[in-house]
Amino acid sequence: MFKKVLVAEDMDSINQAVSIVLKDLGITKVAHSQYCDQAWLMAKKALQDKNPFDLLICDLSFKQDFRDEKIKSGQELISILKKEDPNLKVIVNSIEDHPQTVKDLWTSGNIDAYVCKDRSGLKDLKQAIISLSKGLNYNSPSIEKALKQKNLLSLNNFEISIVQCLSHGYTQEEIEKELKSKNIKPSSRSAIEKRLKELREEFNANTNPHLIGIMKDLKLI
Repeated sequence: MFKKVLVAEDMDSINQAVSIVLKDLGITKVAHSQYCDQAWLMAKKALQDKNPFDLLICDLSFKQDFRDEKIKSGQELISILKKEDPNLKVIVNSIEDHPQTVKDLWTSGNIDAYVCKDRSGLKDLKQAIISLSKGLNYNSPSIEKALKQKNLLSLNNFEISIVQCLSHGYTQEEIEKELKSKNIKPSSRSAIEKRLKELREEFNANTNPHLIGIMKDLKLI
């Protein structure tokens, strides 16, 4: 069983519920953070002290307040922590159950379990922790159902990057520079223009703003 757990969650009620689940499993070394930046610092210090966390339970969305956070989401936090500590096991504990979001997280290779905050969420979280302690992965039933949908769309890094840049108001010249700076290929303006045209046709979008709106609704960007 896990010995040291970090919970990244901004809601007090969920933190209290998760604490009860961990206590029931005999896990007493538990740290909580309501902010992604703080969670990252806690994990980084533990790693430097050669006493790292062996499990992260993380929400995906964190409500912004007066603090200026550099890490804006749980997904970003997970990605950063997994790069710094590949041995860290990760459970997503979120109300978000959109199939594309779930698929993208599993495809990233950064998570080991995905639990949906629904009526049986705490029971599923407990089962996820037990499964991971045995070297298994876990999805709660609603998440498993979402993954079985056959109409999931998938975009590559190039496609996602050019549409994200568009959504931030970049010109095609600026997108080209951005892709080159990140070593994303292809990066030529002709390739960008061609793929945007193809994407508009694939998504039945009349304009680039229309395309951005559709892809945001589908949570592809």
